[in-house]
Amino acid sequence: MGLIKTPVKGMRDFLPEEMALREYVLNVMKDTYENFGFSLIGTPTVEHIENLTSNQGGENEKLIFKILKRGEKLDLKSENVSDLIDSGLRYDLTVPLSRFYASHMNELSSPFRAFQVGYSYRAERPQRGRYRELMQCDLDILGEKTCLAEIELITAVITFLKKLDFQNFKIRINDRRILLKMIEYIGLPLEKVDSILIILDKMDKIGLDGVTKELENLGLESEKVKSYLQLFKEDKTDLTSFCNSFDLESDILENLKEIMDTIKNVLQVDLVFDPTLVRGMGYYTGPIFEISADGLSSSIGGGGRYDKMIENFAGISVPAVGFSVGFERLLLLLEERGFKVPEEKEKIAFVLKSDSKLKEVCNEAMKLRSDNKIVKIVYRNKNFKFQKENLEKEHYEIKEI
Repeated sequence: MGLIKTPVKGMRDFLPEEMALREYVLNVMKDTYENFGFSLIGTPTVEHIENLTSNQGGENEKLIFKILKRGEKLDLKSENVSDLIDSGLRYDLTVPLSRFYASHMNELSSPFRAFQVGYSYRAERPQRGRYRELMQCDLDILGEKTCLAEIELITAVITFLKKLDFQNFKIRINDRRILLKMIEYIGLPLEKVDSILIILDKMDKIGLDGVTKELENLGLESEKVKSYLQLFKEDKTDLTSFCNSFDLESDILENLKEIMDTIKNVLQVDLVFDPTLVRGMGYYTGPIFEISADGLSSSIGGGGRYDKMIENFAGISVPAVGFSVGFERLLLLLEERGFKVPEEKEKIAFVLKSDSKLKEVCNEAMKLRSDNKIVKIVYRNKNFKFQKENLEKEHYEIKEI
C-alpha cells in the first residue's frame, strides 16, 4: 500500500500565500490585544481526559480525540475506558486555561488578562468553515467580577475586526441566568436544562415548530412547552419588558443593560438582545455573546462568563469571562473577499545564471537584508518563464546576474 499524499480528513496544508495571510491576521490581533493589556500565554495541546470530560464542554465532549495510555499502563484486554485512555486533544482553550490559572494563580496579576493562540481538535464532520483541526484565539479576563470584563473583551475584539476592515457585523447578547429563569418560571424540569437549551440553540436552524417537536420528544408536558415558547414571542426589542414577563432579578437585568449601553456608546455597533442565544458550552454562568458577519451563516466569535469552572480546579471561586474568535471562519471571509496582505518590505530576487558571481551576490544580499529587505538568491531554472512568473507573483523585484 502506497503512502498517502493528502492530509487526514478535516486537516489542511497551507501554501505560502495562505500562511502569510494567517500570520498577518495573527499579528494584527496580537498588536490589538496587547494595547488592551492582555498577556500571551501557552498551554499544551494534550489535556488530562478527566478535565476534558467534566460535563462542562457541552456537545464538544462527544468530539474528543482520545489518546491511549502508553507502555505498561495500557491494558488492551480491559473493556473499561479508563484502563485504556488517560488524555486527549483539547477541544477548546478554556478548559486548559482554567487548569493553567489554578496552577499558576499565585504568580499572576489579578485581574489577569490572558491571550491564547493555538490549535484545538474536534472529531466532527468537516464542512465549510469547520475543520477537525482549528486555530483558536481566546481572550479571557480572570478575577474581575464586574461587567467591565465583558465590556473590555467585546471592545477589544471589535477593535481587532475593524482593523481588518470588517464593518457589517452584529453582536447578539443574552444571559444564561435569563435562560434558566425562563425554564424555572414555566416549571420545566431543571434536571433537563442542558437538553432543553441544546434544543433551543437550534431555533435558527429548525424553527419554532422543530423546537416544539423536539422539546415534546423529551417527554415535557405539551402545555408547558407551549407556555415556554410563548415567552420568546414577547417583544424582544425592549429588554426590560421582555424580562418582566417572568420576574427576572433586577441585578441581572441591570448588569446586562450596562454592558449593552456602554458598548453601544463606545463602539456605535449593531448590538441586540437575543433570548434564543444559548452558546453550546455547559460552563457559562452569566452574560453570553456572539458576533456574526455578512457572508457566513455561523458566528465568527463568541464567549461569555464562566464563574464556576476555575473553582473546580483551584477549590476557590474565581470570576472569569472569555471571548473566542473563530479564526478559520474569519480567514475564510477574508479570502473570499480577496483580501491581500499589505507589502511592508521591499523584496528582491537575484537569479544566477552561473557560479561566477556567487560570492559577490551573497555579500550584496547580506547588505540588503541588514537594511531590512527580503532577499532571495536562486539559480535560473530551465523553465525560466515559469520561475519568473512565480517570483513576480510573490512580488519580488528580479535581478538577473
